Amino acid sequence: MQGKIIRSLSGFYEVHTGTEQYRCRARGVFRSMGVKPLVGDDVLFDVTDLASEPKEGNVTRILPRRNQLLRPSVANVDQALLVFAITRPAPSYNMLDRFLIAMQEAGLPAMLCFNKADLAGEAERNELREIYEHCDASVLFMSTRDPADVERLRERLAGKTTVFTGPSGVGKSTLINLLCPDAQMETGELTRKIQRGKNTTRHVEIFSAGDGAYVCDTPGFTSLFLEGIGAEQLRDCYPEFEGPAAQCRFHGCRHLEEPGCAVRQAAREGAISRIRYENYRELYEELKSRKPVYRKDAPR
Repeated sequence: MQGKIIRSLSGFYEVHTGTEQYRCRARGVFRSMGVKPLVGDDVLFDVTDLASEPKEGNVTRILPRRNQLLRPSVANVDQALLVFAITRPAPSYNMLDRFLIAMQEAGLPAMLCFNKADLAGEAERNELREIYEHCDASVLFMSTRDPADVERLRERLAGKTTVFTGPSGVGKSTLINLLCPDAQMETGELTRKIQRGKNTTRHVEIFSAGDGAYVCDTPGFTSLFLEGIGAEQLRDCYPEFEGPAAQCRFHGCRHLEEPGCAVRQAAREGAISRIRYENYRELYEELKSRKPVYRKDAPR
C-alpha cells in the first residue's frame, strides 16, 4: 500500500493513506543504507496486523523526494509559512532572516505571517512592511481572533503541503488548531519575565487542512543554525542587495568595509533596510568563523 508519513515518534511512523492510518516500523534495510524515513515522505508499506488499533505495518520503500529540509526534518514540502508575532513577543529580526535564508537555500517559497495584529498599531505593521517588502517573501498580517484572516490564509494553503515554522509563543499551535480542527494542538502561555513562549510542539507532524492542503507543524525554535551556506554566498540571500550591488566599485564586493560599496550606501540612505543590512553583517561574521562550506553546484 502507499501512504504519507504524518508523524514520527519513538521509532514508529504513522502513515496516512487518505482514508486510514497505520502505525508502522521501518525495515532494517534503511539503517544499512544510511537512510531514515522523514515526516512528509511518500512510502510503500506492507500491512502486518489489521486487527490491532491502530492497524500496523512495515515501511518497505521511500518514494523519491521532491525536496528535504534538515531543520525541521521534513520532506516533500511545497511552501513555508514563517509565523512570528508582531508583539508579545516582539519579532527577532535576526532569527527571521535566518529562517528566510534557510527556506531560500531549500528552494521553498516563503510567506511571512505576522500574528497578533489585533495587539499592534498601523505604525508597527508599516515598519515590518518596510523591512521585508523586498525580501522575495509575501508578508501577511493576521489575528487568530479574526475568522476572516484565518480564511484568507486557508485559501493560500489549498492544494499544498506547507511547513509552519517559527519561534515559540507566537500562536502557531492556535493557528493550526483553527485550520485543522482534528489537530487538537496543545497551546501555551508566555513566560511573564521574558515574554517568550513555552515550546508546546516537540516533534514534526502533518495535519490535513482540507481542500488538498496539509499543514506540517514543527517545534518552536529559540535559535537557528544556518547550514549548507558559506560567508561568501550570504550576499546572494538578500535579494534587495542585487540592484545596488551592480553599482559597487569592486566586482565581488562583500558589502562590508570596501570603498565605493553601493549596498552600504543604500543602507545608510534608507533605500534598503538598515536592520536587514546589519543582520547581514552579523551573519557574515558568524559564517566566516566556521570552516568553509561549499555548495555542490559551486565552483571550487
